[in-house]
Amino acid sequence: MVVCGDDGLAHRLTAELRGVYGEQVVLVVPPHEGTVRPPVVGRARSASATLFDRMVNATVGRTGGNAGTAPAANGANGSGTGTGSTQRGDGERVLQATEPTEAVLAEAGVERAAALALVYDDDETNIRAALTARRLNPRLRLVLRLYNRRLGQHIEELLDQAAALAAGDGDGDALEASTTVLSDADTAAPALAATAVAGTSKVVQTEGLLLRAVERIPPPGGHITDPGLCTLALLPAVEGDGPQLLPDDEEVRAARGRPAVVLEQVSDAGAASSAAARGVGGVPSLASLFSRRLRWSLAGLVGCVVALAVALWAVTGIHPLRAFYLTLLDMFAIDDPAIGASLGRQILQLLSGLMGLLLLPVLLAAVLEALGTFRTASTLRKPPRGLGGHVVLLGLGKIGTRVLTRLRELHIPVVCVESDPEARGLATARRLRVPVVFGDVTQEGVLEAAKIHRAHALLAVTSADTTNLEAVLYARTVRPDLRVVLRLYDDDFATAVYRTLRAAHPQATTRSRSVSHMAAPAFAGAMLGRRVLGAVPVERGVLLFASVEVAGHPELEGRTVGDAFRAGAFRVLALEGRADATSDHVLRKGDRVVVAATRRGLAELG
Repeated sequence: MVVCGDDGLAHRLTAELRGVYGEQVVLVVPPHEGTVRPPVVGRARSASATLFDRMVNATVGRTGGNAGTAPAANGANGSGTGTGSTQRGDGERVLQATEPTEAVLAEAGVERAAALALVYDDDETNIRAALTARRLNPRLRLVLRLYNRRLGQHIEELLDQAAALAAGDGDGDALEASTTVLSDADTAAPALAATAVAGTSKVVQTEGLLLRAVERIPPPGGHITDPGLCTLALLPAVEGDGPQLLPDDEEVRAARGRPAVVLEQVSDAGAASSAAARGVGGVPSLASLFSRRLRWSLAGLVGCVVALAVALWAVTGIHPLRAFYLTLLDMFAIDDPAIGASLGRQILQLLSGLMGLLLLPVLLAAVLEALGTFRTASTLRKPPRGLGGHVVLLGLGKIGTRVLTRLRELHIPVVCVESDPEARGLATARRLRVPVVFGDVTQEGVLEAAKIHRAHALLAVTSADTTNLEAVLYARTVRPDLRVVLRLYDDDFATAVYRTLRAAHPQATTRSRSVSHMAAPAFAGAMLGRRVLGAVPVERGVLLFASVEVAGHPELEGRTVGDAFRAGAFRVLALEGRADATSDHVLRKGDRVVVAATRRGLAELG
């Protein structure tokens, strides 16, 4: 396996491949800071990320054969790219290079490798290296990290077509060559968004199926009354113990009084997606055109017209429809004076004329508000008065944009906070008509403008760890019981912050998430030819949801859906694309199943 990258995801992915799957890995990373390539414009890196990379490079330099010498320029590639190779004590080979050029990829052994992961933060770098790698090895399994979804689809088709043409028709090895385009933002966004929502802490979506993992707390001394589809994990009864992942039925029955994470089916995924699509970017509703005060004014005028018409009918005894007609004539000042009529009729006509005068400014205000609504449909909204129960989202970068989209698909009200007027997520917020507050979240008054005191949760996903942490700490001073979820770059730092905040605020929900930690299992599974649908964090552990072919797996083939289970390793949840399959369905060749597995359990299914 060859992994090329420039941030924590590359190191995390390498550790995943070696520690969980036992693969031989060549890691290609930028050299020391003195020769590192300049960052791409618009890419933000946190202080802890830079420190982490420096520590890694320092470790590599100390373990190398000539640590005191800077990486020499590789003249073979003719580009002046500095390279250097280091063999670590655990057998992992580290190659230092500023760019993944053809010479660098050849030195990394791409021509003989089974799979290559390109996880640079820049899409263009990954695409350029993928085209080169496909030319060097048409049978290579490629995994690319791309943020642009549409471009990723085209690149995937192009590289697969190139592999098929190079392998030739009828060559079985062509089936091994595949291209998978993933995004760490897409992988992490569902977990980040769902963590901020009560009752939907973990969500996994596949074809025709939408699953949700929720925490259930049993009554004192009792059992959980609704176990859902299955029990995914038993949470620790004693502080400091780890969760028990994928327990069997005996262990679940014996765990009396322990909270658990159970799996339940939410709805059909296609219906949920279409319903969300109908509510996004459509024609503004009537309620959004007019303010609440104006709608009450219009309702009051209509009530007065009805009351005047009824009074006219009672005074004159004419037909009710004619009474309404005459009332409207009087309101619109159409010449039909009640000369010679009774006193009651004349008084009602005067009152109707007065109502007509009052109606004119209300109609004018309605027209102006409607025009203003359409005019500002392409601009960013401000948080409305009285807003409450919403999620405050900090940061509209790559991760924040995906999280925002996911929250709106779940119909969760959101207020965004962003300091960069050129942030990539502003267009999405404008399209989804989500309120945005501009300002530095570390400055006083910005979170207050986002109605943090009435918010349901705070989701801090900016690219700076210190900003996320400072925002969470300040929010806790305003609302000590506020549910907070913060994205942190380094997994060790995320663990330390999680434990400290949980100890300081035991009455509130705190979650810290490392994007590389959540994304690495999906990238590792793709390198091994598996399709990982999602990762569900359980305390500090992770359960993987993957799509697996039944053929070639004796643990699955010939067994029923209910029996395809190994405690602590994997459990078959459903047939992919068939929500009506029962637990008695016998798995056969050609079936594809959705499994929940630990990291090592998924490796066993290899």
